[in-house]
Amino acid sequence: MKLGFFLKEALRSMRRNPIPSFAAMASVLVTLLVLGVFIPVVQATTGAANEVRDKVALEVYLKPDVTDAQIQRVRDRLVNETEHVESVRFVSKEEAYKRESKRNPEAYELLGSNPLPDSFRITPDDPDNIQAIRNALAPMTPSGERTVVDPAIDEVKNRKEETDKILTATNVVKLAMGVLCGLLIVASALLVSNTIRLSLFSRRREVEVMKLVGATDSFIRWPFVLEGVILGCLGGVLAILLLAVGKIAFVDPLAEDFALISAPETMSLPLLALLLMLAAIVVSALGSGLSLRRFLKV
Repeated sequence: MKLGFFLKEALRSMRRNPIPSFAAMASVLVTLLVLGVFIPVVQATTGAANEVRDKVALEVYLKPDVTDAQIQRVRDRLVNETEHVESVRFVSKEEAYKRESKRNPEAYELLGSNPLPDSFRITPDDPDNIQAIRNALAPMTPSGERTVVDPAIDEVKNRKEETDKILTATNVVKLAMGVLCGLLIVASALLVSNTIRLSLFSRRREVEVMKLVGATDSFIRWPFVLEGVILGCLGGVLAILLLAVGKIAFVDPLAEDFALISAPETMSLPLLALLLMLAAIVVSALGSGLSLRRFLKV
């Protein structure tokens, strides 16, 4: 049987049952609108969390009388012998003094001299590995105190309390966004499937008659699957148009005035539109096919 026949039957079914068809399309429309807003929000939130995590660093303070040879030796150890180190940046005591004196000029003017040491700022390959780096550079002794692996190192600090707060907060944000996204996808699939099932329920007699006269399951299923795909496409197109209008009319003008809106890097509108259309087609087709299974058991 040709595709044109199934398409004609799907369109005829939509005309004969306008209310269930409209309900299915409206469900897809609302679902995709929510997803279209939620996906950029999740991306922006996750991006902000990653930016905060990337600021986690370890400070290796050197002794006041350290020589250039000792500085190079410590640098080589950090770069070549320490695991989980992504980058190492040397901060001279002059640079540290200049930076801190800008933050608190009155206090540093009273000192008269530079009390700050040379240091290395270590960025880990993963923020969760920062404690492992500290343990490698300043291992614990049997007495419970920390020692250092090089005599030129005075102290290793990772601002544990601040680091733990950052890691905990960002992990909670990512977990919450992941759970919410998963729940939304499941709820969307169930909503579309149940709405299409109501549409099929209104035509259950027609399905039963077709089964009794010898129609195959595929012959019965394809018009309903195509109907679901058509309704999904219609809902997807309307949702994308509304999202585009909202972006042009509200988001873009606000982004020019508010850095909070323009700063996060999110998915482009064409890619988001493609993703939403694919989701609409797949969910609607699966919802139609799965919802029809019970009506094919005659």
